Amino acid sequence: MLDTLVDDDPAAPLTYDVVAGDLVVSSRSDIRDRAKAVRAELEAVGVRPGQCLAVMLPNWSDALVWQFAAAAVGAHVIGVNTRYNTGEVAHILTAARPAVVAVPASFHGLDLFGRLTEAAASVPDVASPAVAVVRGPDETESKASEFDLGSGAWIAGSGDTGAVEAPETPDRVTLTAAGIDDDPQDLLAVAFTTSGSTGVPKLAAHRHSAIVRHGRADAAIMQVRGGDVGLCVLPVSGVFGFSAAMAMIAGGGALLMETVFDPAAVLRRMQQVKVTHGVGADDLFGRLYDEWHLADSRGATERIDLSSLRWLGIADFLGRSEEIARWARDEFGTHTSGVFGSSEVFALALLWNADDPESVRWNGGGRAVDPAIELRVADPLEDTPVADGEQGELQFRGPNVVDAYLGNPEAAARAFTKDGWFRSGDLAVALGDGGYRYVCRMGDVLRLRGFLVDPAEIERRLAQHPGVGIVKVVGITGDGGYTQAVGFVVPTDEAPADTDPETLKSWCKEELAAFKVPSAIHIIDRMPTTVGGNGSKIRAVELREWAQNWTDRERDFRRD
Repeated sequence: MLDTLVDDDPAAPLTYDVVAGDLVVSSRSDIRDRAKAVRAELEAVGVRPGQCLAVMLPNWSDALVWQFAAAAVGAHVIGVNTRYNTGEVAHILTAARPAVVAVPASFHGLDLFGRLTEAAASVPDVASPAVAVVRGPDETESKASEFDLGSGAWIAGSGDTGAVEAPETPDRVTLTAAGIDDDPQDLLAVAFTTSGSTGVPKLAAHRHSAIVRHGRADAAIMQVRGGDVGLCVLPVSGVFGFSAAMAMIAGGGALLMETVFDPAAVLRRMQQVKVTHGVGADDLFGRLYDEWHLADSRGATERIDLSSLRWLGIADFLGRSEEIARWARDEFGTHTSGVFGSSEVFALALLWNADDPESVRWNGGGRAVDPAIELRVADPLEDTPVADGEQGELQFRGPNVVDAYLGNPEAAARAFTKDGWFRSGDLAVALGDGGYRYVCRMGDVLRLRGFLVDPAEIERRLAQHPGVGIVKVVGITGDGGYTQAVGFVVPTDEAPADTDPETLKSWCKEELAAFKVPSAIHIIDRMPTTVGGNGSKIRAVELREWAQNWTDRERDFRRD
């Protein structure tokens, strides 16, 4: 794919790195030349086809260079988010057994090598990987000897690997029902950590052909063309950042690589390079939205011009997607689509078409981006299809489905039905016209008075109140063992004085069936969140604990 792009236009920009606020451009041929240099170094230290490389880099162009170089030598990459703690890094070392780890010489004051060192020390039975020290776009000076875990270290891109030898590593690959019959010459190229909501994170791996095919399919739906620029804020170590980046590259576009998210600076650079596409959660775009609207209060003579922005893909984590989509449409004429994806089926596996109405398009879900992707909504217990319009588990077959798991043989069996469909663990509804509406994770659905209720339905009603900023609804076990819906609300700064639990419950009663009205609503100053590879998410588990502990009365932290 990269060779084809270079042949077509070698000088076309592929990445824009940010160095001290300035942009450093790498062309397609620059990226390929750098990838060839890293490939030669990987071969020199003895990396073999089928081995794993861990890439612990921020959103530098180097992260993409390492992906291309690994693919060229036949190895696969496991991305390591720079925010991962010692235990998460140790899990990756144990499950994937990387022969080489790429780490930055320096980044944002973080001691990433120190974290790697602690992780390696905590798993003494795992062979220490060789370390490649990446100087980054600012070309930080460093000494390789300071980064040796025991198998040697070298400065990546220097051409001098010295006496470094990558260790022998065991085969940690278990093929799935989707990958077992594939061409064995079509090697694994990338693996992503799953969310770990059902236990320790799994490492879901995909083959070369799947990456390229999916990137091209996404690019076609997103209408990416030469000269376009994608906003690359989500880490490419995660599936959403990776899939968005590959879509832009496959379509002939370039990437604005943002490593530290400063909304004001990001907006300025988006205007400077004329960003056309963006993918992220509503927390990310919400911060850009808030910054853009602060221009008046700061006395700015004019707002940032984002009229080049043609397409947004938004995952709704904080309930702000519609607000952001309406702003982008009204101010810039931007098309916004809800999205669906996961580590096991790639991100952007489902997108809505341009002619889908906004009432549908601004929600999670979509249509399969590739006609070879098969979908069904099935009874999660019987694995039998349910009728259109009924809720069930969304299940997949096709070229986007996980080909292997690393270091977890049991996962390959648990993740598939007996007839070979991948279990997504997500509740969805087939609309009957090829579209699928995402409902929620199956573990989040509420059974109220015998009915399955998507908590987002209650959240949408609460969010319509002028005093509600952010809202989340969870379920707890109430008296008699029945599920109760409990709401949590962060009020707006201009919330009316009567924005209290009773008022908000009355507000719900005007539109919702009585059994859907929350039994309690707590007003809090901020939501507990967790930052992952795909953005910030509200910690529903923590809210459930609060709700269960606060059954004596409703809290209003403005008045308590």
